[in-house]
Amino acid sequence: RKILAELGIEQYADRYPNRISGGEQQRVAVARAVVAGPSIVLADEPTANLDSGTSLELIDLMRRLNSEKGATFLFATHDSRLLDRVSRLITLEDGRITSDETR
Repeated sequence: RKILAELGIEQYADRYPNRISGGEQQRVAVARAVVAGPSIVLADEPTANLDSGTSLELIDLMRRLNSEKGATFLFATHDSRLLDRVSRLITLEDGRITSDETR
């Protein structure tokens, strides 16, 4: 519950997933992923089913957890709106790395 409280989502602790929105489910999933204190969290299209505002909120949450908990988030996305919020961008084309930039 502590990590849920830190993330401002403690009210979802006792709710079933089908009783909360997609964005809330994603935030809870991120909280679950970091509760054990991993150094790296892998996420495949974490914002795929979210609206643009919720997508940006989720990425901001990941950035906050990176800053506060030291967790590195490695995720794949096709959502170009998120690119301004990442600190490192690795681009893949046809299975090959075509660019690697630190921002």
